[in-house]
Order: sequence, then C-alpha cells, then structure tokens
Amino acid sequence: MILRFQPIYQERVWGGRWMAEKLGRQLPGTQPIGESWELVDREEAQSVVCSGLHEGISLHSLWSERRTEIFGARSPGSARFPVLVKILDASDKLSLQVHPPAHLAPELGGEPKTEMWYIMDTRPSADLFVGLQAGTTKESFEKALTAGTVASCFHRIETQPGDCMFLPSGRVHAIGAGNLICEIQQNSDTTYRVYDWDRVGLDGKPRELHIEASLRSIDFSDAAPSLQPRDADPLVTCDYFQVRTLPLSGQSSLTIGTDSFVWVVVVQGSVILDGEPLGLGDMVLLPAGQESVACEALPEATLLTVQWQGSAALR
Repeated sequence: MILRFQPIYQERVWGGRWMAEKLGRQLPGTQPIGESWELVDREEAQSVVCSGLHEGISLHSLWSERRTEIFGARSPGSARFPVLVKILDASDKLSLQVHPPAHLAPELGGEPKTEMWYIMDTRPSADLFVGLQAGTTKESFEKALTAGTVASCFHRIETQPGDCMFLPSGRVHAIGAGNLICEIQQNSDTTYRVYDWDRVGLDGKPRELHIEASLRSIDFSDAAPSLQPRDADPLVTCDYFQVRTLPLSGQSSLTIGTDSFVWVVVVQGSVILDGEPLGLGDMVLLPAGQESVACEALPEATLLTVQWQGSAALR
C-alpha cells in the first residue's frame, strides 16, 4: 500500500512556473509559485490523501489516530507529524535568512527549523549562500548590514543536480536563483529575514525584515560549510529525520519494516512502485509493517528515502 497526498502550492515573489515545465505539475493561477508543500501537518496547512484506501483523510488524522500502524513503532510522541517536505522553485534568489536555534526559539516567539536541500535541477550559474565567509564576526556583519553589502559576508557555493546541503538551525543562508529543490525539514515555518535584496513582495510592498532576531539566531562560528558527500550513507541524519539516496536500475524491492514508514521522493528518472507509476518530483508514503514493496526503474532512477531511523534497503 502507498499513500499519495495532494500538494499545497504557495505563491512566492522569488518563484516561477518551473514545476509545470520540469515536473509536469498543473499549477494554479498565473502568479509565481515558489513552494509546493508535499507533506505537512500544521494548523494553517494540512496534507490530505488524494487516492486509494485513505482518500480524503488528513495527515493529522492519520498521525493522531493510526500512528503506530502507519508511521511505525518508533514514531515520536509529538502532537503533529514532525517533518515537513517541500519542493522549492527558486527562479529568483530568496532572502538572506536564518531559522532560530532550539535554545532561543521559545524566547524569540518562533520555532526552530533544521532542514536539508537536495538539488533536483539547476539553471546556469545556480548557487547557494550558506554560512559565513571565514573571518566574519557579528560586528563586521552588522557593519555590512548598515552599508548594504551584507551579501558579501555569505559563503557562496555553485550547485549542480544531485548536490545536498544540510542546514541546522542557526546557519544563515539563502537559496540562489536557478535551483529546483526538494526540502526536508523539521515541522516549522519560522524564518527571520536579514536582507531581501531591496525588492518588494507580490503585494508591491517591501517584505518585513527581522534584524534583531536574526542577529541573535545566527551562528557566527559557522564559516564556509560544505555540501554533503554524494556517497554518504545516510546522506543526512539528525534528530528529526534520516535521508538516504537509492540509485536504481531494473527491478528490485524496497524493504519497509515495522519500526518506521518510508517517505519516497523520485529525484531522477521514473519508477513503478507497488504498481504505481512515479515521475520526477513525485512523492509517496509507504506505511510501516510492509515486508517489501516491488520497485522497477525505467530504466534508471534515483530515490530519496526519509525515515525516523534505520535504513530502507533494496534487494
């Protein structure tokens, strides 16, 4: 059994229509779409199963009423599903920003957010701004803010499809223009903007900045972080999720197990998973308790798998 959820599209000033072009998505309206919330359990946004046995049931209902059955014996005791998964269309660059670390978030009135980015596609000169240039201090950062040159304080990395960046709370960052990204994150929606390139939002007004909260949240010892090694296994592991890459060729099976669900993202090629055709950017949840699920790559593909702990194994 697999569960598919209805995407929730979000208009963003830095977005575009790339998801229609690259992923074949039917996007609403004509405004730039920056985010597709693929798996979310929040008061303001709720994923709903869009087909099959549980059609019409929300993620929150599954989490509240069938937690062990669907998500496995190791599921945490949180009131809401603790992971949020998105696709980001950064046709333009995002604001320079930071998410508050766990020890400060309650005092600042926000939620901590640790996340990771997997680069699904890029356009020429695509890049990320992540962490600080070596030697940047809080004092020099504040002076650059006043002078309007704060972008020069950020560590810049050029990107290619298949790159991955891990971002713990407190790591200052921005996605540069020309990146199509799968983002896997702690369930949070708190962002403190440091600088927004002197642009206006979709309403024609400058977007709010959060200078004081940002300066308190930024880890000023975090200089020149690196991309995750492509051959790392797991690709990313932290207190909130574990992510692996699975290159596929031909027929195989995906082992689930009893202790954790597996969230699957197609990041290259296409597959048939438990009889369901999935293309680039498609995502499904495989409930815990299934010994294995048949998987066929057409002819080659790469999946991301997200779990609490342990590994999704192919055989």
